[in-house]
Amino acid sequence: MQSPLSIFSVEQYLEAEKSSDIRHEYVAGQVFAMAGASEEHNLIAGNIYAILRPHLRGSSCRAFVSDMKVKVKIRNANIFYYPDIIVTCDPEDKERYFKTRPNLIIEVLSNSTATIDKREKRINYQTIESLKEYVLIYQNQIKVEVYRQDDQGNWSTEVLGKDDKLHLDSVKLTLTMADIYEDVIAEFKK
Repeated sequence: MQSPLSIFSVEQYLEAEKSSDIRHEYVAGQVFAMAGASEEHNLIAGNIYAILRPHLRGSSCRAFVSDMKVKVKIRNANIFYYPDIIVTCDPEDKERYFKTRPNLIIEVLSNSTATIDKREKRINYQTIESLKEYVLIYQNQIKVEVYRQDDQGNWSTEVLGKDDKLHLDSVKLTLTMADIYEDVIAEFKK
């Protein structure tokens, strides 16, 4: 369960986060401690990152896993989240401790974060002009939700199951469920 710790300015938050032993998300001045992730959560994020990183090598795109923040600006509010995976292809997205122009964000759902990831974060992330895909991956079943923005700025939703493939149009990569759930779901354990 997340609970706010205190009210901070953006500058105070970013400075404190550099030396913190635990990660915190920032929503309009409120700072929330992040819960640790399960083994399954880490394996799924690791499986995807292990395929994404070499796929992007030599391109203008960079992938980040777990410890890179995304900054969302909504009206006068600044929000910083820690997605499980971020890809940014914008060479101007140069901040060292957070990114502002991701084109792909992936979250692995856990019981404690699923509601926030599916509602609050999705709504906020979809205000990022550069974002083309927001992907939610369930860790205890073979299920993936993909929110995709088209060239006209409209968002569509696709729900994938066991026999489907995840087509990440934003980075021109296709993943099988075996790629995603390797060593997590019984049928994909080696």
